[in-house]
Amino acid sequence: MAEGHSPRERLDTPRDTRRPLVRRPAYDSDTFGVFAEQFARFMGTARFLIYMTLFVLVWLGWNWVAPEDLRWDAYPFIFLTLMLSLQASYAAPLILLAQNRQEARDRVIAEQDRQADARAHADMEFLAREVASLRMAVGEVATRDYLRSELRSLLAELDERSQPGRDDGPNASTT
Repeated sequence: MAEGHSPRERLDTPRDTRRPLVRRPAYDSDTFGVFAEQFARFMGTARFLIYMTLFVLVWLGWNWVAPEDLRWDAYPFIFLTLMLSLQASYAAPLILLAQNRQEARDRVIAEQDRQADARAHADMEFLAREVASLRMAVGEVATRDYLRSELRSLLAELDERSQPGRDDGPNASTT
């Protein structure tokens, strides 16, 4: 690539002739999203709650028990409140970002499930039509019992014709 061109710049798009005074920082949104998901996943664990509880207890204990000149947050723990507020102000957007990414994945999975359901439904309809056509075809096929009864009636008719002295009516020939 030529120097000064970003890898996402396209040749069919005109370049902006103005240069920004302050450049925006470049970051990979997928990498940042993965970080947000890992962070949100960690914040939802008992380990995080234990770590936060220990952090607050150590903070409070140190600032109550330590000598006056070694305390960094004497009264009424304003710096601790500031630290927890800062942590919450970063945690909330990261958790929301992780939820948005999960929602996008769920939407893709739901669409794939809908497509698979539609294919399965079409396959079931096809199979139902095939079964119905097979039932109709089987209904037209002669069964073994039907063939036996037809053969018995033909055999009985042949037996009747083969008996001597039987008159088959006025058109019967005498030989």
